[in-house]
This record gives sequence, structure tokens and C-alpha cells, in this order.
Amino acid sequence: MPSVAPPLRQIHYRIMNPLREFLNDSRATGIILIGCTICSLFISNSFNGLWYRNFWNADLQFNTTLHLPSSPTHLINDFLMSFFFLLAGMEIKRELLNGELSSFKKAILPFGAAFGGMLVPALIFVLVNANTPYVHGWGIPTATDIAFSIGVASLLGKRFPVSLKILLLALAIIDDLGAIIVIALFYGGHIEWLYLGISALIYFGMFACNYFKLKFGTVQIILGFCLWFTILQSGIEASITGVLFAFAVPVNTLAVIEKAIHKQVNFIILPLFALANTAILIPSNILFSLNTNIGLGIILGLVIGKPLGIFLISRLMVALRIASLPGNVQWKQFLGMGMLAGIGFTMSIFTTMLAFPDVGSRDIAKISILTAVIGSVVVGYFYFRSIEVKSAKSFVKTPLVTEPSIEQIFEPVLQRLSLYASARG
Repeated sequence: MPSVAPPLRQIHYRIMNPLREFLNDSRATGIILIGCTICSLFISNSFNGLWYRNFWNADLQFNTTLHLPSSPTHLINDFLMSFFFLLAGMEIKRELLNGELSSFKKAILPFGAAFGGMLVPALIFVLVNANTPYVHGWGIPTATDIAFSIGVASLLGKRFPVSLKILLLALAIIDDLGAIIVIALFYGGHIEWLYLGISALIYFGMFACNYFKLKFGTVQIILGFCLWFTILQSGIEASITGVLFAFAVPVNTLAVIEKAIHKQVNFIILPLFALANTAILIPSNILFSLNTNIGLGIILGLVIGKPLGIFLISRLMVALRIASLPGNVQWKQFLGMGMLAGIGFTMSIFTTMLAFPDVGSRDIAKISILTAVIGSVVVGYFYFRSIEVKSAKSFVKTPLVTEPSIEQIFEPVLQRLSLYASARG
């Protein structure tokens, strides 16, 4: 009599296939980052959370003369995040070559929006922190998190049209490029010019490989690691090596490299970054922490300054006919996009680690960033829900593909897990 239970291999495939679909979903990275952040905060503030916080800051006991990352958190921030910047750099390069940033008319609006979205939050932070030792943290509220913002935009489904999502992606990419420049210019350590000169020679060597049409492979990878080491020793933030490497990579290898690393970046490196950098003890007087100069500067900068700067500069550019709004986007959707741009998780926390040397200021900044993320998500989400569906449909000329809900994504997984359990039973 044939077994009623399907073969184990078939059950495994049926369970894993929906999981693969979930991992390929545009919302996956943002959802996983949220989950890791919640888990990290829960463990850090549990009864015995001290071990968890100490783990991420433990001394790795490397040779200090080499100035290598000294803790798991520094290893993630200084080394592993280079691969995140590599991925971001390849996105920037692709958009500059043949995407939303490939021509002046295409690029000027998101460039202007990104500039406004960096300028106004920085000014707000400086005004709030004027005459305090914390004014150096002005770069913290200037960033937009690509994964989080696009993930939340995808959760909105048809309320957030595809054309607006592309505009948000372009803005976030330019924003990240601006944040990288800010980090390199204002948040590096003491410059060691000898190592900086060696870095320039190595980088020249990478372009020489392209000039002599040397096939991309081991030589370029070794040069990339050498470039990371010399930049680290030079005092400049080493993780920007990823962007430099991306711009030196031949165009025909971009897709290959992205395919090789994007899942590792989105589902290993970024979650590790979230776990390590949110291992903080939430103070009992959290409202007092949020009411500090640092807290107010970050929250007001991200939640209010971001959408205000993006909207005002963009509106001015369109009024002066320097740029034009895409034909299927309305200003009220554009304003809502600016609200989601206030989600500054990854780059904001990264800048925090460079801006403030003391743990207390860092923790206040991180708590404020998380509060601003929640605020931006809630405000943006309910803003788009308040927009009439009829109005949202009126400016979309092409039919939209309805994205499945989170429940629809997980339902097949749960059903097949139940089937598997029954078969095992």
C-alpha cells in the first residue's frame, strides 16, 4: 500500500520554495532588520542581558600595531559593512550609467531632493545642539536607509506606485552617496598621509587592470583587500572602500558581483549590523534621553526635517523649471515619500559610531534613531492610508501588480510545515 505521506524531499521543496519567495521579496530585508532590532533590544534589556552587550564589544586581541578592528562590532562596521557599501556603490554606478540618474533631466530631481533631505535635518540638528559638545553629530539625521524605506514602501502595496518607489530608490542611493562623502570628509580620524598615498597607488592599479583589459578575478580582489587595509590605516573610514571598489569594477562584472553578494549582504551582514549596533540598554528614564539635545536633534531632523527638506527643495526646482515631477506622480504622494525617507537606520547608526566617542551619547543617539524610525514608519504609513484609493489610481497609467500581504507570504510555509509535521508523526 503506497504511503499517504509525500516523499521527504518533496515536502522539503514545498516548504523551502515559499521561504525563497519571501527572501526574494522586496520587503524581506526591511522586515528582517526590524526583527533583528527587536530581538537585540529584547535580549539587551532582559534580566541577564549584560553578556550580550559585552559580547559585541569584547576585545578581539588583535595586534594593535596593525590598527585592526578591535571588537565584533568594529569588525562588522569597519570590514563587513564594506560589502554593503560595495552593493550600494554598484547600485549608484548602474543608475548613473543607464538608470534613473543617467541623464541630467532624470537625475536632477532626486539629486535636489536628496540635497534638501540632507541639508534641512543637518540644520535642525545644529540649531538644537548649538553651543553643546554634540553639534558634531549633525551628520546622523541626514541619511535614508535604502532597505528599510523601500521595504515599508512595498508594504504599502498599491498605495505606493512603482514610479514613486523608483524615485525613492534613486533618492536613497544619492542620499547614501552623500552620507559616504560626509563620513569620509568629516568623520574620519587623524589622516596618515603615507597610507593615503599608498591607497591612491593601489586604486590606480585597479583602474590599470581595466585599462589593460585584465579579466576581473583574483588580482582585483587582492587589490581590494589591500585598499581596505591601507584606507583603514590612513584614518579614513575603511568601509567606504566598498564604494571605491564598485566604481573601479568593470561594467560587465557588476551583475555578477551583485548576484554573488547581495543575499549575503541583505540577509547576513545587515542583520548582524542591526544586532551589534542595537545591543544597548534602554534607560528607565527613556523620555529624558529623548528630550536631550541629541535626541531632539535626531528625531526632529529625521521625522520633520527630511520630508520638509525633500519637499521644499523639489517644489522650488519644479517651480523654477529646473526639474519636472514625473507625470504619474502627485505632490501629495511625493510628500509621503519624503516621510519614508526619514527612516535613517543603517547609515544613521553608522555615523553615530563615528560622531560620538562615549557610549552614553551613542546609546542616546541610537534610541533616538529607533524612535525616529518608528515615527517615520507610522506617520508615512497612515498618511498613505489616508490618501483616497481613487486619487492614487488616477495618476497611475499602467496597471499595478498587487503585492501579496505578509500573511499570504507566510501562509504556505505554515501549511507545509504542518504537513511535514504530520508526515513525520
